[in-house]
Amino acid sequence: MKNRIELKALLGGSGKSRSEQVALFALLNLGIVESLTNGLMSAADMLQVFFHAENCLFVRKELRVKAADEIMSHGVQLPDLFDALPADQAQREFLRELAKIRDLCLRLLGQKCTAA
Repeated sequence: MKNRIELKALLGGSGKSRSEQVALFALLNLGIVESLTNGLMSAADMLQVFFHAENCLFVRKELRVKAADEIMSHGVQLPDLFDALPADQAQREFLRELAKIRDLCLRLLGQKCTAA
């Protein structure tokens, strides 16, 4: 998959409430984490497909949820791990970052479920 995912188009005009948008964002990110964990896409590819500036701005300005903003921040830095660290250490940090994103997604979904 090389097509960009545009959150503004996907979530912005959906007519869904912000809590529904946040839940969809979390579910989408869980799929992204799964794709990255299984090597279906690289961190560099995902940076271009999903963790790009337009989506970061959409999350910050439209969703306005700290955990969602943190997810985007973690996603943006994933490719840098492989540039800055030795391969074995980069892989360990990559998996830690993916676990953090997963935890944030689950937290967002838990908040959605308890708020409903």
